Amino acid sequence: MPELFAYTDIGSSPPSPVDSSDRRLSWGKLVQRLTDFSTPGNNRSMESGSNNSSRSSDVSSDLCAFNEDLFYDPMEETLLKEVVDLIARSLREAKDTDCALRCTKLLIPDKLLEHIGQELLHLAASEPCGLRGALIDLCVEQRDVCESMGQLSVDPYLVPTFQLALVLRLESGGLWPKIQGLFSTKSPSTPVVRQAIKLSTGFRVIKKKLYSSEDLLIEEC
Repeated sequence: MPELFAYTDIGSSPPSPVDSSDRRLSWGKLVQRLTDFSTPGNNRSMESGSNNSSRSSDVSSDLCAFNEDLFYDPMEETLLKEVVDLIARSLREAKDTDCALRCTKLLIPDKLLEHIGQELLHLAASEPCGLRGALIDLCVEQRDVCESMGQLSVDPYLVPTFQLALVLRLESGGLWPKIQGLFSTKSPSTPVVRQAIKLSTGFRVIKKKLYSSEDLLIEEC
């Protein structure tokens, strides 16, 4: 099986329309289901208020279950784990380069990776190709400057349908900023190299659809 992930240059994939036939078919089924519920036979008055309430509850539960089946894709969660692992690996590789993450050891909180995964799944849910259509920019914000750490294409064989910029931050609160200087090395002939850097659990994500002119979506997480 070919590897899904690949690094891509920014702007290398031009926006293009995507095939939404599957989505139209799914919405067609949903409309049909709603039509069935609104037929005269289903709207006749019930003999008692309790029966009517029970029927409304059944209809609501049926619709909720149908919506979950409509949008749930078990393969999406499997792909999500691989994407989050790739993001963590890419960040750890960046620490060996001359960038904001340059250090001997990069500490990435599990809570941060968990929140990133949840946000990716949330933002990809409304996309025609789901998470496979994502182009992800990794950035680190430090002293009001945002530095790029690289770009990931979830599926290099698919034209991206949306672009996400994950703007991560270095830990700036608590005890860590006060003691991290103790883990730095310095010599007269070499620049300061921090032994350890810890990322904050908070981040910003910016979403841009590549097949429409909608405004950017910015979320603080």
